[in-house]
Amino acid sequence: MENRGLKPFRGRSEPFREGTPSYNGRVPFTVRDFQAADFDTLWRIDQACFPAGISYSRAELRLYMRRRASFTLIAVSGEPDAAIAGFIVAEAGARARGHIITIDVIAAARRFGMGSLLLRAAEDRLISAGCRSVELETAVDNAAALLFYKRHGYSVVTTYPRYYSNGVDASVLEKTLV
Repeated sequence: MENRGLKPFRGRSEPFREGTPSYNGRVPFTVRDFQAADFDTLWRIDQACFPAGISYSRAELRLYMRRRASFTLIAVSGEPDAAIAGFIVAEAGARARGHIITIDVIAAARRFGMGSLLLRAAEDRLISAGCRSVELETAVDNAAALLFYKRHGYSVVTTYPRYYSNGVDASVLEKTLV
Protein backbone atom coordinates (compact mmCIF):
# COMPACT_ATOMS: atom_id res chain seq x y z
CA MET A 1 0.00 0.00 0.00
CA GLU A 2 8.10 2.31 -3.29
CA ASN A 3 11.60 3.43 -2.72
CA ARG A 4 11.98 7.00 -3.90
CA GLY A 5 15.28 8.57 -3.06
CA LEU A 6 14.54 9.38 0.56
CA LYS A 7 16.88 9.06 3.51
CA PRO A 8 17.38 5.33 3.94
CA PHE A 9 16.19 3.26 6.85
CA ARG A 10 18.76 0.63 5.84
CA GLY A 11 20.46 -1.19 8.62
CA ARG A 12 18.15 0.25 11.21
CA SER A 13 15.27 -1.47 12.87
CA GLU A 14 12.92 0.53 14.92
CA PRO A 15 11.33 -1.42 17.79
CA PHE A 16 7.74 -0.78 18.69
CA ARG A 17 8.19 1.97 21.24
CA GLU A 18 4.79 3.15 22.27
CA GLY A 19 2.23 1.39 24.42
CA THR A 20 -0.48 -0.55 22.65
CA PRO A 21 -4.08 -0.80 23.78
CA SER A 22 -4.22 -2.52 27.15
CA TYR A 23 -6.55 -5.26 25.91
CA ASN A 24 -3.75 -6.60 23.69
CA GLY A 25 -0.74 -6.02 25.91
CA ARG A 26 2.65 -5.08 24.50
CA VAL A 27 3.73 -6.75 21.27
CA PRO A 28 7.13 -5.80 19.82
CA PHE A 29 7.44 -5.06 16.12
CA THR A 30 10.31 -3.91 13.98
CA VAL A 31 10.22 -1.88 10.80
CA ARG A 32 12.64 -2.38 7.95
CA ASP A 33 13.00 -1.35 4.33
CA PHE A 34 11.44 -3.34 1.52
CA GLN A 35 13.56 -5.99 -0.19
CA ALA A 36 12.76 -7.33 -3.68
CA ALA A 37 12.08 -10.81 -2.29
CA ASP A 38 9.18 -9.32 -0.24
CA PHE A 39 7.06 -8.35 -3.23
CA ASP A 40 4.86 -11.45 -3.62
CA THR A 41 4.10 -11.48 0.10
CA LEU A 42 3.14 -7.80 0.03
CA TRP A 43 0.86 -8.35 -2.95
CA ARG A 44 -0.87 -11.28 -1.18
CA ILE A 45 -1.32 -9.16 1.95
CA ASP A 46 -2.85 -6.36 -0.14
CA GLN A 47 -5.30 -8.83 -1.72
CA ALA A 48 -6.32 -10.06 1.74
CA CYS A 49 -6.69 -6.56 3.19
CA PHE A 50 -8.83 -4.95 0.49
CA PRO A 51 -11.78 -6.05 -1.65
CA ALA A 52 -11.58 -6.36 -5.42
CA GLY A 53 -11.70 -2.92 -6.98
CA ILE A 54 -9.71 -1.42 -4.14
CA SER A 55 -6.82 -3.88 -3.84
CA TYR A 56 -3.95 -3.38 -6.27
CA SER A 57 -3.06 -5.62 -9.15
CA ARG A 58 0.55 -6.84 -9.15
CA ALA A 59 1.39 -4.28 -11.84
CA GLU A 60 -0.21 -1.40 -9.92
CA LEU A 61 1.51 -2.26 -6.65
CA ARG A 62 4.87 -2.67 -8.41
CA LEU A 63 4.37 0.68 -10.19
CA TYR A 64 3.65 2.54 -6.94
CA MET A 65 6.58 0.91 -5.20
CA ARG A 66 8.96 1.89 -8.01
CA ARG A 67 7.98 5.53 -8.29
CA ARG A 68 10.97 7.80 -7.94
CA ALA A 69 10.20 9.33 -4.53
CA SER A 70 8.40 6.34 -2.99
CA PHE A 71 9.47 4.03 -0.22
CA THR A 72 8.05 0.86 1.28
CA LEU A 73 8.45 -0.08 4.92
CA ILE A 74 7.82 -3.59 6.22
CA ALA A 75 6.67 -4.57 9.73
CA VAL A 76 7.50 -7.89 11.33
CA SER A 77 6.92 -9.08 14.86
CA GLY A 78 9.93 -9.23 17.13
CA GLU A 79 10.05 -13.02 17.03
CA PRO A 80 12.89 -14.88 15.28
CA ASP A 81 12.12 -15.71 11.62
CA ALA A 82 8.91 -13.69 11.84
CA ALA A 83 6.85 -13.35 8.70
CA ILE A 84 5.84 -10.01 7.27
CA ALA A 85 2.70 -8.84 9.03
CA GLY A 86 2.22 -5.44 7.41
CA PHE A 87 3.61 -2.75 5.18
CA ILE A 88 3.18 0.85 4.10
CA VAL A 89 3.94 2.48 0.77
CA ALA A 90 4.39 6.25 0.75
CA GLU A 91 6.02 8.92 -1.36
CA ALA A 92 7.46 12.36 -0.89
CA GLY A 93 5.75 14.49 -3.49
CA ALA A 94 6.10 17.94 -4.91
CA ARG A 95 5.50 21.08 -2.85
CA ALA A 96 6.59 19.40 0.41
CA ARG A 97 3.54 17.14 0.45
CA GLY A 98 3.74 13.42 1.19
CA HIS A 99 1.27 10.76 0.15
CA ILE A 100 0.40 7.50 1.87
CA ILE A 101 -0.36 5.13 -0.99
CA THR A 102 -1.37 2.10 1.06
CA ILE A 103 -1.04 0.68 4.53
CA ASP A 104 -1.82 -3.02 4.94
CA VAL A 105 -1.74 -5.16 8.09
CA ILE A 106 -2.76 -8.82 8.14
CA ALA A 107 -5.91 -9.55 10.16
CA ALA A 108 -4.08 -11.52 12.88
CA ALA A 109 -1.75 -8.57 13.58
CA ARG A 110 -4.38 -5.84 13.77
CA ARG A 111 -5.12 -3.93 16.97
CA PHE A 112 -1.60 -4.50 18.31
CA GLY A 113 -0.19 -1.14 17.21
CA MET A 114 1.49 -2.30 14.01
CA GLY A 115 -0.46 0.08 11.77
CA SER A 116 0.38 2.97 14.09
CA LEU A 117 4.05 2.01 14.05
CA LEU A 118 4.12 1.86 10.25
CA LEU A 119 2.31 5.17 9.93
CA ARG A 120 4.67 6.88 12.40
CA ALA A 121 7.73 5.48 10.61
CA ALA A 122 6.45 6.68 7.22
CA GLU A 123 5.60 10.13 8.61
CA ASP A 124 9.11 10.38 10.09
CA ARG A 125 10.62 9.44 6.73
CA LEU A 126 8.43 12.02 4.96
CA ILE A 127 9.52 14.72 7.40
CA SER A 128 13.16 13.77 6.74
CA ALA A 129 12.44 14.21 3.03
CA GLY A 130 11.17 17.76 3.64
CA CYS A 131 7.43 17.10 3.62
CA ARG A 132 5.33 19.45 5.73
CA SER A 133 2.04 17.61 5.23
CA VAL A 134 0.75 14.24 4.10
CA GLU A 135 -2.45 13.10 2.47
CA LEU A 136 -4.12 9.80 1.69
CA GLU A 137 -7.31 8.34 0.34
CA THR A 138 -9.57 5.71 1.87
CA ALA A 139 -12.95 4.35 0.88
CA VAL A 140 -15.80 6.38 2.35
CA ASP A 141 -17.33 3.19 3.71
CA ASN A 142 -14.15 2.03 5.49
CA ALA A 143 -15.14 3.15 8.97
CA ALA A 144 -12.22 1.40 10.70
CA ALA A 145 -9.67 3.20 8.50
CA LEU A 146 -11.37 6.57 8.94
CA LEU A 147 -11.28 6.17 12.75
CA PHE A 148 -7.65 5.00 12.65
CA TYR A 149 -6.51 8.03 10.64
CA LYS A 150 -8.55 10.49 12.71
CA ARG A 151 -6.90 9.06 15.88
CA HIS A 152 -3.57 9.88 14.25
CA GLY A 153 -4.43 13.50 13.52
CA TYR A 154 -5.78 13.24 9.96
CA SER A 155 -8.82 15.23 8.85
CA VAL A 156 -11.14 14.68 5.90
CA VAL A 157 -10.60 17.51 3.40
CA THR A 158 -12.64 16.38 0.39
CA THR A 159 -14.24 13.42 -1.37
CA TYR A 160 -13.30 11.98 -4.75
CA PRO A 161 -16.42 10.55 -6.41
CA ARG A 162 -16.07 7.04 -7.88
CA TYR A 163 -12.35 7.02 -7.05
CA TYR A 164 -11.99 3.24 -6.88
CA SER A 165 -12.53 0.94 -9.86
CA ASN A 166 -15.55 -0.60 -8.12
CA GLY A 167 -17.26 2.82 -8.09
CA VAL A 168 -16.77 3.58 -4.38
CA ASP A 169 -15.99 7.18 -3.42
CA ALA A 170 -12.81 8.04 -1.52
CA SER A 171 -12.39 10.35 1.43
CA VAL A 172 -9.20 12.39 1.15
CA LEU A 173 -7.52 12.95 4.51
CA GLU A 174 -4.67 15.28 5.33
CA LYS A 175 -2.33 15.89 8.25
CA THR A 176 0.16 18.64 8.95
CA LEU A 177 3.52 17.07 9.82
CA VAL A 178 5.60 20.11 10.80
